[in-house]
Amino acid sequence: MEGAGVLHQMFRLRWPAWKALGGERQAAIVREAQPVLEEMEKSQSALFSLIGHKCDLLLVHYRRDFAQLNQAELRLAALDLWDYLEPTTSYLSVVELGLYDSSLKEYTRMAESGIEPYSPEWNREVESLLARQREAMAPRLWPEVPPRKYICFYPMDRRRGEEKNWYTVPMPERQRMMREHGMVGRRYADEVKQIISGSIGFDDWEWGVDLFADGPLVFKKLIYDMRFDEVSAIYALFGSFYVGVRVPAAGIGELLAGRLPDQ
Repeated sequence: MEGAGVLHQMFRLRWPAWKALGGERQAAIVREAQPVLEEMEKSQSALFSLIGHKCDLLLVHYRRDFAQLNQAELRLAALDLWDYLEPTTSYLSVVELGLYDSSLKEYTRMAESGIEPYSPEWNREVESLLARQREAMAPRLWPEVPPRKYICFYPMDRRRGEEKNWYTVPMPERQRMMREHGMVGRRYADEVKQIISGSIGFDDWEWGVDLFADGPLVFKKLIYDMRFDEVSAIYALFGSFYVGVRVPAAGIGELLAGRLPDQ
């Protein structure tokens, strides 16, 4: 099932150009940008100060559809602050929830009832299942940005190759492996909020993963533990990791002055 559209925007701050501005000009740019960022924050956007050389800022947007994501991009590009931001990369995806257990049960039931796959009756039964699940899982399909101090974002694939190909594994086997994979994550449920988004057809990887927590070490522990389950050990391929500290929109002035606002 798919829900909210998700856009990650990564930027490098043009520090030399920014520092060359006079204080009055800097203040005017902040006065313009801050209310816009605060408004976007209410619409489920979040700003993070990234740690490391890959980029300086990460903006995460959750919206009802891709048109609203594009509007968020355009709103930012219209700011004077944009002249001092260098886009380094971005990631487009949509919140996704897998239904391995319920899908397998439903497909088995329909097969035993003699319902032909992809027939009108089959399609009606599947849509009925999805409608029930969408209603039950609405908070997860349309999430709010968790109010945690740290984020860890990374893209990933299910590895494809001559010997190991996730997409050729029978569904019952994928269901079993995903259940075991999910059990690892559940051990960290109180410490980490995880949001998975699908990006097949939208970006260069197949999924994007957002982890939110109040301390960064739990990211290392969770991802390390997951490397030992069958799904990750055999089939997972990970992209670049981005770790950052949450910055409230009201703190953009302090961030541009070279300091993190008080958390």
